[in-house]
Amino acid sequence: MIGRVRGWRRGWQERTKLQRIDLYTRVTLCSLPWVFLLSWGLLPLGATLDHGPVAMALGAAFFAVNAVQCVLSNRNVAPAFAHYRGAEPFPPRRLRLPAALLVVLTGLLVALAAVGGIDDPGLSLLVLDLPLAFTVPYVLLVPVRTYLLHCAAFGVVVLGLLAAVGAPGGLLFGVAVSLLVVVLLVLVSTRPSAWSLTVMWQAEEARDMQARLAVAEERLRFGRDMHDVLGRNLAVIALKSELAVELAQRGNAAAVDQMVEVQRIARASQQEVRDVVRGYREADLPTELLGAKGVLEAAGITCTVEGADGPAGIGAPPAVQAALGWVVREAATNVLRHGDPRVCVIRLTTTAGAVVLEVENDGAGPGAGQGDGSGAAGGGSGLAGLRERLAALGGSLEAGPAGDGLFRVTATVPLTAPGGRPSPGTLSTEDR
Repeated sequence: MIGRVRGWRRGWQERTKLQRIDLYTRVTLCSLPWVFLLSWGLLPLGATLDHGPVAMALGAAFFAVNAVQCVLSNRNVAPAFAHYRGAEPFPPRRLRLPAALLVVLTGLLVALAAVGGIDDPGLSLLVLDLPLAFTVPYVLLVPVRTYLLHCAAFGVVVLGLLAAVGAPGGLLFGVAVSLLVVVLLVLVSTRPSAWSLTVMWQAEEARDMQARLAVAEERLRFGRDMHDVLGRNLAVIALKSELAVELAQRGNAAAVDQMVEVQRIARASQQEVRDVVRGYREADLPTELLGAKGVLEAAGITCTVEGADGPAGIGAPPAVQAALGWVVREAATNVLRHGDPRVCVIRLTTTAGAVVLEVENDGAGPGAGQGDGSGAAGGGSGLAGLRERLAALGGSLEAGPAGDGLFRVTATVPLTAPGGRPSPGTLSTEDR
């Protein structure tokens, strides 16, 4: 429990850090157009005060339109990030007004140059702020190659318009350099930041998915353990209850003893359920063998256990014994539920570095395949869950008719774990 709380706290802290990084990146990109607006976009406009009312009006209009462009840029940053991450597409209509404002800004800039309302160095600085607000979200919406081609086309248009109004060659060179700087600045500051955030959020989503898969796996384990624990006990309770009813109808006092036994099994089942909920319970092979023998004999089935005291029984690693204990429990439950057996043999042997458990009974009938976990109609999930347990240890499980009216369940578990490592608790030859 403490480990889960620590893991949850660690995950919450990591997610909080990621949210802070995301917020910092977005605030930085939203602040970038405003910083340029109040520096390269405002300082050069001060020169218009000395060039008459027309220049002043054009400069004021340029600043006002640029401020509106910055507001729209800030509004488009979040959906542009979502588009870049593939979360949701960016609505193309949101670019219509920013594109129109960019055209207006370009016209105002050319008009300032035409009326001589700003000095050549100031005009080169003003160009730094011209496409910035528009390109910050736009660079996230198109591939890099498309972005560079569009920016190049925009630069050619701006240079052509300035040349048309008589801008000298030195000014055109300065404008070209300014456009190149701002285009590359937006590219190297926005795309890598968006890529880093995307990778981090994908890692966070993968961590969340891993946590959900762990929860689902734990639910499956819990359901499997509940089936294994209660299956046999409920079958015994039903059997002894039927026996008690028949004895009571005959007036036999032994019916009371049978109901006392039912009560004992019910209480034991309650404790086993508590153990499963706490996660402490493991099947014990010797105990399960004795329990299966007692339950089957109580049902009038002759049960023989072979090899319980040999190396395959007490000498097997604890993990192997636990897995085989679940097999004994489930197989005994199926013997009670399916067919009408008179004899059952439980056999433990060791062969080729593996422990082999066989549970064989003579009750195989037309429905002998039921309960094998194969998914057939009427089939249960008990042996399917056992196959999962054994597969974790590199083992296997087979169940089916064995001829002459016999039905056999065979479980094979190697004494070494997958990968060549000894299973936990494996005893050496000297220890045995």
